Amino acid sequence: MRKHRDHRLPYAATVSVMGALLIAVVLVSFLLGRYPVQPGELAGILASRVFPVEPFWQETAELVVFNIRLPRVLIACMVGCCLSAAGASYQGAFQNPMAAPDILGASSGAAFGAALAILLGLPSFAITLLAFVSSLVCVGVVIFVSNHARGKKVLGLVLSGIMISSLFSSGTSFIKLVADPNNQLPAITYWLMGSLSGVKQGDVLFAFVPMFIGCLALVLLRWRVNVLTLGDDEARTMGVNAGRVRFIVILASTLITAASVSVSGMIGWVGLVIPHLARRLVGNNYRHLMPASMLLGAIFLLIVDNICRNLLMTEIPLGILTSLVGAPFFIYLITREHERY
Repeated sequence: MRKHRDHRLPYAATVSVMGALLIAVVLVSFLLGRYPVQPGELAGILASRVFPVEPFWQETAELVVFNIRLPRVLIACMVGCCLSAAGASYQGAFQNPMAAPDILGASSGAAFGAALAILLGLPSFAITLLAFVSSLVCVGVVIFVSNHARGKKVLGLVLSGIMISSLFSSGTSFIKLVADPNNQLPAITYWLMGSLSGVKQGDVLFAFVPMFIGCLALVLLRWRVNVLTLGDDEARTMGVNAGRVRFIVILASTLITAASVSVSGMIGWVGLVIPHLARRLVGNNYRHLMPASMLLGAIFLLIVDNICRNLLMTEIPLGILTSLVGAPFFIYLITREHERY
């Protein structure tokens, strides 16, 4: 058996580089857009919130930085962080490298709720709220069905997720069928492709609490996810209740997935691609993998969002670009039969 030499950097150095890269990408993101903001102006605008600085910039630039770009940058980082963390957690909990954040129907449920809200003509905040509630309802139905299924619990949970997801997807398709083709249908279709163009400060506040609770739980339990990857019998010998830990990990992952999808729409592949890239950098130990996945996910989605809003005159939906990256990676992943995670 051929041995592979480990060329990875030390974990602390890798995380430090990721943190510095994230800060750099965040700062660059404030400069990019239809309205130009110069680096000196950005430095002055940001410093003015801490120190008394005589304004040498236009008021419009300050409004663009704080009211338009800041919420979008924050949501991009939060959604990328959460989807990647959820993907890594699902892969560990289900012991399946192909597991993704929408495996329990969180995305399908959110899509149904958002489509229904658009059909009813509700305001943007209500669309976000109904998407979030519908996502949790969908996952709740999945868990209820899986608890009454025979056979292995994990397999029953996955199969229930596939079944309930298809039902909610059918409901979304029916809503698209009866929606007004001039106004409602384009809005539903655009939401399903994923975008951060309409993000407001209220969306940041709405998503922060469930995202923080879910991510905190995953960070605190990350060493127990290592035990889950060894199997339930091994976990039991180490004094870990595998069923309880798996339930909490799945619940926390679903919570942050629902919050992410409710504010950003359907953004696929992030939860599949980024955890595997993080494994290349820091290894399989979830004590290192979870923080690395969160940082890398935030960096990735923020870069993708910058490309989507600046590449063309018309903004590209996020889901399109993440699919262009994720689909080839998925093909590469399933053809690497000797890889084991």
